[in-house]
Amino acid sequence: MKEIIAEIITVGDEILIGQIVDTNSAWLGSQLSEMGIRVKQISSVSDNAAHILNSLKEAATRADLILITGGLGPTKDDITKNTLAQYFHTEMVLHPATLRRVEEIFSTRNLPMLDVNHMQAYVPANCTVVENSKGTAPGMWFDEEGKVYMSMPGVPSEMKSIFTEGVIAKLHQRFIMPSIRHRTLLTAGIGESFLAEKIKDVENKLPEHIKLAYLPGLGQVRLRLTGYGEDANALDLEIANFAEQIKSKASSYFYGEGDDTLGKYIGRLFAQQQWTLSIAESFTGGYISHLITEVPGSSSYFVGALVAYDNEVKIKELGVHRQTIIDHGSVSEQTIIEMAEGCRKALNTHYAIATSGVAGPEGGTEAKPIGTCWIAIACPDGKTIAKKYHMGNDRHNTILRSGIVALDMLRKVIEGL
Repeated sequence: MKEIIAEIITVGDEILIGQIVDTNSAWLGSQLSEMGIRVKQISSVSDNAAHILNSLKEAATRADLILITGGLGPTKDDITKNTLAQYFHTEMVLHPATLRRVEEIFSTRNLPMLDVNHMQAYVPANCTVVENSKGTAPGMWFDEEGKVYMSMPGVPSEMKSIFTEGVIAKLHQRFIMPSIRHRTLLTAGIGESFLAEKIKDVENKLPEHIKLAYLPGLGQVRLRLTGYGEDANALDLEIANFAEQIKSKASSYFYGEGDDTLGKYIGRLFAQQQWTLSIAESFTGGYISHLITEVPGSSSYFVGALVAYDNEVKIKELGVHRQTIIDHGSVSEQTIIEMAEGCRKALNTHYAIATSGVAGPEGGTEAKPIGTCWIAIACPDGKTIAKKYHMGNDRHNTILRSGIVALDMLRKVIEGL
């Protein structure tokens, strides 16, 4: 079965100068991938006819499907439609159905229809119009010399509407697409290279039609298995087999699949066991609480948190002994243990998390450099586990990474890992 190759071209100076972020390409890439169409290149070009023409010509040498977004508005800087007519050596013609829709939109809004709005109903003569239910600029489908070109507005809501309501069906009619299957495994607490070493035997056994991608993040690595084939059911079974082998090799680091998060995973554990959780945060400033409370239903197990940034708050609200801080400092094993135990006691929960660290960019010492972090978990049996970490010298990343590490540490304590 022939592989279908796609290319995405986004048009607009606003993308190139960083005024807006191109989210359209990411969304289109995910949609095409689910359909079994492989995106080989994404390009952004300026509102310049020569640049657009050149990009179209180059894309046609590489791809079967070229998706274009942007440049379809009513103002003079929106030149994509006229440039497409130039590219296909055709003229612009009035599309009556689009004109009626544009007139209806302006009538409904009780607005006068200007000449530039009237021009929205003109399209290249060789295109098939794909209706835009969210706006005035129609989508335009071209099938020329064995290549399909699809032009859509740059406004994300309009682009998505055109693609889902009109383009997907046309693509299935036009192309014979292979089955494609993705499965994403989620790990935490292990670096990309160490994880690769653990699962290398499985990776070496993967056939040509199944690929493994490493997607590292702060404190986490996602593993994405992607398979292509004609038999979807056989592909599902094959990928499932390799997924189980990977999970077996990295069992202590594996916590979920797909769009799961550590916050969701912790939430399921606590909801099932009817446990409660509290958090005492110093340098993380409430970030761990955010990871917990962004999960719907977290109110059933998350009691509350205290951001104990100042030492006096640690002493007065969490019961940390003043002498402990004097003797060992606020970023120490002794202090973090008292923070966790004091939080669990004060809020009367089964478990409590506590964090204290040096996020930087100032405050580091030779003994406690920037990025030093202590995390503690106070447990129902009275035992408290505390660990020291070094999170690097970037303040923002240190906070984000510490939040993930704290939740993963809680997971491992509960699971006895």
